[in-house]
Amino acid sequence: MPTAFITGATAGIGAAFARRLASDGFDLVLLARDTERLERAAAGLRERYGVRAETLTADLATEAGLAAAEERVRKDVDLLVNNAGFGHHGVFLDVPVADEITMLRVHCEAVLRLTHAALPGMLERGRGGVVNVASVAAFATRGTYGASKAWVVNFSQGVAADIRRRSRGRVRVMALCPGYTHTEFHQRANMDMSGLPEFMWLRDTDVVDAALRDLRRGTQVSVPGAQYKAIVGLSRLVPRGLVARLSSDTGRHYD
Repeated sequence: MPTAFITGATAGIGAAFARRLASDGFDLVLLARDTERLERAAAGLRERYGVRAETLTADLATEAGLAAAEERVRKDVDLLVNNAGFGHHGVFLDVPVADEITMLRVHCEAVLRLTHAALPGMLERGRGGVVNVASVAAFATRGTYGASKAWVVNFSQGVAADIRRRSRGRVRVMALCPGYTHTEFHQRANMDMSGLPEFMWLRDTDVVDAALRDLRRGTQVSVPGAQYKAIVGLSRLVPRGLVARLSSDTGRHYD
């Protein structure tokens, strides 16, 4: 069976990836910080789908956690999903700089290092894929969060171009850019999302379906949902200053 390695695997989009890939017959390696929740999730996947579900408790904001993840990713991983991430409670200057650096480490350094660890084995075997979860915030102006996700998009596109000839299209790297998705992400960041209209929300299962479909097609940047495809397309036509004014406050109301 192929093996998928998923970071941030116990909730939201990461958990949806785990369920979908297990149903498709993938064995799983699940990474998260909460050991109890991780073991509970793995046990449920084993029981429901009959797959192997290995766990790795690690904090990707630490050197020890990153090194442990790198070591495991180098072994027989066919699909890497770099999903771990979080939002801050507050805007730049209201957030301690140490917390901002932690975000950059999880969103950028971990993505870089795990992608770098996974690709040599995939290229040697002649198959594999990497999905780096970014956000439509990458195309807006959203402080450190949006900047880090913009880095993920550009990094993923660059790496995809770098390996295209070497892999003959059999190893793919893609940035996944969902919009607002029904997960616990916003609750954990203490964001008040009550004013966001329902049509702007995505389901995590739909995000994963779109991601895997686009990965098979060789898409380098996947934007699930017609509404978000339109928003991203429009953002490329609108002056950057106006994009900044429109996006800076959207969905950023904190409890």
